[in-house]
Amino acid sequence: MTKFFIDQHGCAKNQTDGELIVGYLVKEGFSYTQTPEQADFIIVNSCGFIASAKKESIDAVYSIKNQYPNAKIIMTGCLAQRYAQMLYDSMPELDGIFGNGDLAEIVKFMHSLEKEGRSVKLCKQEGVCGGERPLLFNFPGSAYVKVTEGCSNHCSFCAIPLIRGELRSRPVTEVIKEIKALVSSGVYEINLIGQDLAAYGTEESYVCQLPEGSRGLIGHSGLAQLLEEISKLEGDFIVRILYIHPDHFNADILPVMKKDKRFLPYFDIPFQSGDDQIILSMNRTGSAQNYKDLVSTIRQEFPQAVLRTTFLTGFPGESDQAAKNTCEFLREIKPDWSGCFPYSREEDTPAYDFKHRVSEKLAKKRAEELEKIQSEITVKNLEKYIGKDYNVLIEEVIEPGSDNGDSDSTEAEGLAIGRAWFQAPDVDGAVVIRYDLEEKDQVEAIKAGNIVSVRILASTGVDLDGRFIKLVKVSKQNNNLKFIY
Repeated sequence: MTKFFIDQHGCAKNQTDGELIVGYLVKEGFSYTQTPEQADFIIVNSCGFIASAKKESIDAVYSIKNQYPNAKIIMTGCLAQRYAQMLYDSMPELDGIFGNGDLAEIVKFMHSLEKEGRSVKLCKQEGVCGGERPLLFNFPGSAYVKVTEGCSNHCSFCAIPLIRGELRSRPVTEVIKEIKALVSSGVYEINLIGQDLAAYGTEESYVCQLPEGSRGLIGHSGLAQLLEEISKLEGDFIVRILYIHPDHFNADILPVMKKDKRFLPYFDIPFQSGDDQIILSMNRTGSAQNYKDLVSTIRQEFPQAVLRTTFLTGFPGESDQAAKNTCEFLREIKPDWSGCFPYSREEDTPAYDFKHRVSEKLAKKRAEELEKIQSEITVKNLEKYIGKDYNVLIEEVIEPGSDNGDSDSTEAEGLAIGRAWFQAPDVDGAVVIRYDLEEKDQVEAIKAGNIVSVRILASTGVDLDGRFIKLVKVSKQNNNLKFIY
């Protein structure tokens, strides 16, 4: 039986692609292995969003070839899609280049490599790939559900439309079916993802396929329609909505979310800049004041709302004053979390030819300044959680005596890592859970995938420190669904 291993890179959207690839291949008789040295094929699921991500994926190919010279190496993902021929010509280490179009075609492609040798295959960017995902590259209890593919916003700095094509939305019925399957398999946390969830269902070609007998919300956005249908599902689960473009924010989702407490008041809105001229140059229609008003509206509706955002520093034309405006914008909106990236000049994007470029050194310095401001805001914001109890999804249990343990813990104290509702996977802080190793009920409760009540005792940087209170929910993971972390 042919064995394969996936070396995963990039964002959550690319992660779901990797999970689908596993599903397609396993269904056709291939065997997934967690140990690359046993693999006949090693698939590098690449990222091509910015320069540093490209370098990471390319370096991975060289490293894998050096460590596992007998394995065939295939590159899939965004980098493979965008630079297929260039990679084929310049990297003989690659035995195949597949891209990220119709992922179901990976099966035929793998068979062709076995019979015909080195080749490239790129499929059209049509529809949104779906299928079984018997393996998730998550910690137990959490999963991503992709609801859109591609993007039609065409921000001047972004290559996503060049890589993944124009916006396509999954029918509501498909999304609901996938969520039901995940929840029945033991997943507690559903994270809805797409390049811009605000655009869900807005393309002219999209036909809103609601479940039979459902009238939906007349005159409401596609995203509000989707959330309304999700709210009709039974089960003990939570839903986080990740990445909504601020210029198209769907205000009609707010009353839908308020009706169902399973929708987390966690808002991931990438503002990118707090300077009006830079926002305009990014091919966005909003303004700093518009964005401040949006934050105010959300917090009026959800006083407990958690806000995550991202910023891009060093964009062409960003003056010292523009950078200061972004710093002031950040201080004013006080997001709980934010990421910051120096501008990466991407071929074939409009911004590639913009004048008044900012040096990489200065862009990095400005990013570091924003990160410092955000760190101060986050530490201050975390204080409100101290002394209160929260349900925490356990991600990982630290083995007693391991190097990952806390030097301040005692021999009778166990440690685990988890996340509360206000912490998204991979990008936000965590909760360190302390429990008594001599208490059998506590030891049995502390399992990856379980939900436990934790009293927050202190904050340490961007993380919180807490004490186990009680078991809330036992993970009933279906044996057919595996988590890899």
